[in-house]
Amino acid sequence: MDKEENLKTENKPSEEENKNSDLDSNSISSEESENNDKKSSEQSSEEKVTELEDKLARTFAEMENQRRRFEKEREEAFEYGGFSFAKEALNLIDNLERSKQILKKDETLKNSDVLDKALEHLDIIYNDLISIFSKNNIKPIESLNKKLDPNFHQAMMEIEDNEREPGTIVQEIQKGFTMKERLLRPSLVGVSKKVENNNIKNEENKENLENNK
Repeated sequence: MDKEENLKTENKPSEEENKNSDLDSNSISSEESENNDKKSSEQSSEEKVTELEDKLARTFAEMENQRRRFEKEREEAFEYGGFSFAKEALNLIDNLERSKQILKKDETLKNSDVLDKALEHLDIIYNDLISIFSKNNIKPIESLNKKLDPNFHQAMMEIEDNEREPGTIVQEIQKGFTMKERLLRPSLVGVSKKVENNNIKNEENKENLENNK
């Protein structure tokens, strides 16, 4: 019995050994927690830095876009600042054209020197205006005998004409103008279309009637 008790007491760890083992485990767990805290703090700081970098990048990109928009608006204001004035000035061209047409239709002035001189003076004024416009990059749109271009022409009527391809401009009602490649106003025009053959139409109508019987 004494031997067995001695063996048990020998195999039992002392209280000091238990305390030391507890201290060691506590110290290990505290070190692990500290390491975890450090890692989490490092990760959080890295995330904050990344977030700040993203915000800065977005801010710089937005500032660059605003700068480009401002530059574009400034250039357009400089180049097309007189756009409205130029558009209004086209009324002078229209009034000159109307004056010429009125004088030509006046029966009392037909075949007279007065009419010829008046038309000559109006032509001089017209050509001077066109020259001034041209120097300021305001140019008339070429229309007659051109194919209809919706970007520059507006068709007002169709005129029967078998000599030209359909859609060819055969009449200019009002001259159009551009300013530095930008449209001031479109040309108002009349375009050609094929002459309708009434005989062919009548035959087609007869055939339709017979088929429907």
